[in-house]
Amino acid sequence: MEKNISDSAKIDFGVKYGHNCIIMNDVEIGKNSILGNNIIIYEGTIIGKNTRIDDNTIIGKSPMISPRSILKSDKRILKPTMIGDNNTIGSNVIIYKQCEMGDFNLIADLATIRENVDIGDYNIIGRGVAIENFVSIGQRNKIETNCYITAYSRIEDYCFIAPAVATSNDNYMGRDEERFKHFKGVTVKTGGRIGVNVTVLPGIIIESDTMISAGSLVSKNTSAEDIWMGVPARKIRKVPETQLLKNNLDKG
Repeated sequence: MEKNISDSAKIDFGVKYGHNCIIMNDVEIGKNSILGNNIIIYEGTIIGKNTRIDDNTIIGKSPMISPRSILKSDKRILKPTMIGDNNTIGSNVIIYKQCEMGDFNLIADLATIRENVDIGDYNIIGRGVAIENFVSIGQRNKIETNCYITAYSRIEDYCFIAPAVATSNDNYMGRDEERFKHFKGVTVKTGGRIGVNVTVLPGIIIESDTMISAGSLVSKNTSAEDIWMGVPARKIRKVPETQLLKNNLDKG
């Protein structure tokens, strides 16, 4: 079984490896973690106990920054990635440097998590999800297949984001110096729910327990505990009492 493990790596007992693993300097891996085949873990990464990482995944990657990018990042000062305990990370996932992740998260196959991202506990991040840099994600959220979470966004707790939701942060679409004054991601407050194939425009705040119906275009801030629908989305009615987060916290 071929593997390349640095002498400075700290590997706790019970860790299992597949073929062709590369574990670089000063990496720490907690006990009973399981690594698949062809995994690369970059310098200084810390991975907690009982964590599963599947084939072809890369942890602690340095970002690539174009000279034309609005998001300037100096990779020389980025901290190593930190991943907590009891996480499950799928195949072909890429997690960049300076990402901090809590415990009991599921990161599905083909997801990408950029640098400067904070993720809490008990989240589900689905297949093919792209989370850009400077994003904060709380706990017990579900971000489903092929969602795009734009840079400088915040997702609080108990949020549900259905497949193919797209968020944005630049109303000027890459032109006009004025855009630098307004560059802002989206905020989804606790209990917010967004239906399949919704588009959310830059800087929008989706309030607590808002429900956005499938296919809507959210172009202004929503109101709490209301259902919004349409293109552009508008308030339709209240969320039913039985659907409110406060009445469903014991259901996960």
